[in-house]
Amino acid sequence: MPALGALVAEPAFLLLDTAMVGHLGADALGGLGIAGAILQTVVGLLIFLAYATTPAVARRLGAGDRPGAIRAGIDGMWLAALIGAALVVAGLPTSDWLVSLFGATDAVSAAAGTYLSISLWGLPAMLLVIAATGLLRGLQDTTTPLVVATVGFGANAALNWLFIYGLGLGVAGSAIGTVIAQWGMAAVYIVMAVRSARREKTTLRPGLRGVGSAAGSGLWLLLRTASLRAALLATVFVATGFGVTELATMQIVMSLFFTLAFILDALAIAGQALIGHGLGASEVPRVTAVTRRLIGHGLLSGVAIGALVALLAPVVGPVFTGDPAIHAQLTPVLWLMALGVPLAGYVFVLDGVLIGAGDARYLALSGIINVLVYLPLLWWVAAARPEPALPWLWLAFGFGYMGARAVTLGLRARGTRWIVTGSA
Repeated sequence: MPALGALVAEPAFLLLDTAMVGHLGADALGGLGIAGAILQTVVGLLIFLAYATTPAVARRLGAGDRPGAIRAGIDGMWLAALIGAALVVAGLPTSDWLVSLFGATDAVSAAAGTYLSISLWGLPAMLLVIAATGLLRGLQDTTTPLVVATVGFGANAALNWLFIYGLGLGVAGSAIGTVIAQWGMAAVYIVMAVRSARREKTTLRPGLRGVGSAAGSGLWLLLRTASLRAALLATVFVATGFGVTELATMQIVMSLFFTLAFILDALAIAGQALIGHGLGASEVPRVTAVTRRLIGHGLLSGVAIGALVALLAPVVGPVFTGDPAIHAQLTPVLWLMALGVPLAGYVFVLDGVLIGAGDARYLALSGIINVLVYLPLLWWVAAARPEPALPWLWLAFGFGYMGARAVTLGLRARGTRWIVTGSA
């Protein structure tokens, strides 16, 4: 439950910026949308900083090596700082070019460039927060990240109001407020890491072997995440070819799906921490028991969420738009989504289990296979253009792509090759 709260708090930063910048006009809001898309893509691809750190820390903790666990987490934070610094150096001279790729109006591009160029200074802090969150999760602490995220959200709200409206800085004020809040959160985690290192009498200096190990595991997880992004982008690309109404409907469907996914992601994060700890302690029966329990929770949560989606499907459309054409297309797609949510619960949980086991290479390679299975289904939907098209598109994604993931993850979990005990 604390992990779920922290997950919800993270996208709340962007939602808060959207709400406040929205009152500045359409140009400012459009600029925020472009800059936000770039920043979210970068942070989404680098989520491996948490996913690689959590199992590494949990394994050492389970093996009884708490100083080694702290050391692994600090190495992950050093890697985050190095990547963040590199992104600032590379991003500042290219921010205007990145914005220009979207082909927006001059006013929107100017707002986007302003927000992005300022927000880049907060990227190292955001990546440090991600890595430090992985450290705490590995230490079996999901409450502290929730507290830090909640306080950070409140500080972000106050600072944005001050800079946007109090000082009249507009969209630049929104970026400044968020950057300050991000560095405040990072500072809290840095202080916690320093205190933990001193308490356990371990060094704070970066270890080349530890940083290299985190980077090696992270590269496989980066590839895994890239395959997920490729599948999503391909889905949106096909929906775009069907028309504006279909694209708008798919945007609502995807937004709802990823909102519901936060609950299932919380179970996956629990899996990362618990499985890593159990394998570090060489307690294989506990690992298999936790895996069965997580699968049960994932399926039951999926059934409950699916029932709720099915119940609300006919009435949820007006919350997002007054367009009756979108309403008509939205309801049947949401009913199909409701049927597939239990499958998604199974997939999300096993993904967390295998991440916790450090099975990043298999996740990366199977992710490529899943995309290769999915693309022919997408091609058929795009070429055949069945009527109505969106239910078929969601069948391809919700059952074809997610089904491929369920098969590859399920086959791996049924075996024992992923069960590698010990501190590494």
